[in-house]
Amino acid sequence: MATQQSIKWPNPTLPDSVFKMFDMHGKVVIITGGSGGIGYQVARALAEAGADIALWYNSSKTADEQAAQLAKEFGVKTKAYKCSVQNFDEVKATTDAVVKDFGGLHVMIANAGIPSKAGGLDDKLEDWHRVVDIDFSGAYYCARVAGEIFRKQGSGNLIFTASMSGHAANVPQEQACYNACKAGVIHLAKSLAVEWAGFARVNSVSPGYIDTLISGDCPFEMKETWYGLTPMRRDADPRELKGVYLYLASDASTYTTGADIIVDGGYTCR
Repeated sequence: MATQQSIKWPNPTLPDSVFKMFDMHGKVVIITGGSGGIGYQVARALAEAGADIALWYNSSKTADEQAAQLAKEFGVKTKAYKCSVQNFDEVKATTDAVVKDFGGLHVMIANAGIPSKAGGLDDKLEDWHRVVDIDFSGAYYCARVAGEIFRKQGSGNLIFTASMSGHAANVPQEQACYNACKAGVIHLAKSLAVEWAGFARVNSVSPGYIDTLISGDCPFEMKETWYGLTPMRRDADPRELKGVYLYLASDASTYTTGADIIVDGGYTCR
């Protein structure tokens, strides 16, 4: 008689210490858009926790120096890689290079993105396609390439940078394309979390207004409107996102998958 097999999968082996759960030593992490405001602060957080960091950038002139700074401060292995995430072949080749240089891949953080500059009717078609290609297709390309590695090795961790704009239509700026892409990223994360449950975790982070160069050219009056609509009445220092990414990247979150964590000062609570 055949014995009945349990449908329950085994629990992970975890330390009792919560500090050890957050330890990232021995983990290799790719961060796309890693030289930017959010990306570099996330890189710093994971490097401080012990992770080796592959810092991806598209046009940064400081990425090599930033990677070297991480290595110097935290004693981890780092390297900067130029990659246009909207090009699947580049994503594949650059990921392969990281695996060769670092000896593996444990966490992919698909963080690269650009904003829309006009509403749905006023957006130029070439600008629409560029935002879609980077913010949505680029995120999927990173997921697909990393996912193949994770499935083969039986483990892995994917984190998307989404946005509160995937939950609400911001005002006063009009940015239908960006909003739609980020909503798509959130649902892509949930879908992949279900599909990959046997070998990898997938989550997303939805930041609100963050004080970075991307928002630096916005008019003062627009920012005043943002603050008025945000219960905490300010934007965020990008360092305020470090903890949530470390949580999702580490073994502190081994039962967290398919989640989207909103960090927006209460904007979407209204």
